[in-house]
Amino acid sequence: MTIAGASTGSACHAGNVKYAVSVDAQIPSGDPELDALHRVGVVALLERGFESVEAIDGPDGVEVDVLDTFVGVHPGGALMKVFVDAPMLELAEEAVRSLVDELLERSELLAGWTVARCAVELHADLAKESLDAAGGPGAPPDDLASRRARLRGQGGDGPAAEAAGDLVDSAAMRDTFRGLADQLRAFGPEAFGGPPESAGADEAVGADGAGGPDAAGGPSGAHDRRGPVVSAADARLAAGALVYGTDLLLDELFQDVCALDEDGGSVADCDEPMWLLDELPRRYALRYDARFARRFLVTAIALTTRFTQGTFEQPSCVAEELALRLLLREAEIALDLFGLLDDGVSLALECFADSVYKDMNHEWLYDDSMDGIDESPVGAYLGVAPMGISRWFTPFAAGRYVHPYAADDEPDDEPDDDLVGPADLTDPGDSDNPDRLDDPDDLDDRDDRDDDGPSGLA
Repeated sequence: MTIAGASTGSACHAGNVKYAVSVDAQIPSGDPELDALHRVGVVALLERGFESVEAIDGPDGVEVDVLDTFVGVHPGGALMKVFVDAPMLELAEEAVRSLVDELLERSELLAGWTVARCAVELHADLAKESLDAAGGPGAPPDDLASRRARLRGQGGDGPAAEAAGDLVDSAAMRDTFRGLADQLRAFGPEAFGGPPESAGADEAVGADGAGGPDAAGGPSGAHDRRGPVVSAADARLAAGALVYGTDLLLDELFQDVCALDEDGGSVADCDEPMWLLDELPRRYALRYDARFARRFLVTAIALTTRFTQGTFEQPSCVAEELALRLLLREAEIALDLFGLLDDGVSLALECFADSVYKDMNHEWLYDDSMDGIDESPVGAYLGVAPMGISRWFTPFAAGRYVHPYAADDEPDDEPDDDLVGPADLTDPGDSDNPDRLDDPDDLDDRDDRDDDGPSGLA
């Protein structure tokens, strides 16, 4: 993927609202995927088009100002964020769609492209509350975690909690999630602990949630089960939530990239709140700058593209494992927000994680007491691959796909120091210790991983 930003610098009009419109444009069905050269060309065409526009004429002489744009091009199309100043949400979406349609039509290279999605992901009631309370005692909290909790209705019994509870009818969203499940082509229901698609309804789990007579193991033993442990309906709901969560994941990473681009610093010292990047291991927060954010965003796009194309086998690198961790969290938050995160769906997501992850070593990055284990005799004995940030975009083994934009193009000379971490598990002065490893490359890599992919893949 090639990514670039552009800004027109237009000023906001009084009474208008700044909207971030997400646009997903796709190449014609049946066309070959874009190679690296074509992706560069598409970015140039779209950026040039956006830069030539300062405002979009709406109905009744209303103007919608284009404030900022962000373009990301991948083999199957382009993802765009268009920030506009408009008097209402519907007008913002309509204006951006018409602008993108015009940009696609005027270019021979982009002829035939279609806009699959053009939307502002904003709930009108919560937006009104935020605007009405801005600067007052009822203003939403500055802390992003508190804001998320408030959105999910966990912040008390106030108007925000009530609005979150009434966001949408749960039954309608259940149908929406299940309708999205077919887009997750890389996985069958077995990956979620459900019965095969050819199985009948009698193979679904019983009322006690223990599975059919052939089920073995508990909720954490997806690889050990001999039969379904969740119903087909719960497996489908979890699959659809991952597709829904993919949009949230990419949109929020886009926001973080824009914030770091504007700030020029890192997650550790950025003045703007982060949506997702501050949920990565804290020890490397000083290393999460705009360049890292772009590489991580591209990695997330490459991972989720393989999910929906049906070409996924296993996570290719540490960055993909961390991106998948964030995606699972986005899916859980979305389900919880709409009151759909019951025990069955939670178990389905748990089984999915167990199926996709070969191991959970990446979780050690969140435990400061385990810092350096990958460079210790203990890590060597356990076969732990190098997990320092300089190796996050390095493929686990030959044949694992890491997008060229994100892949390491030259050695990273910076040490993998954390902000405040525990002492190394080995004594650097003990040069006579035969168990001491001086070269991280001496550690076992993950070549011995089973490349046949996780169980339950379609």
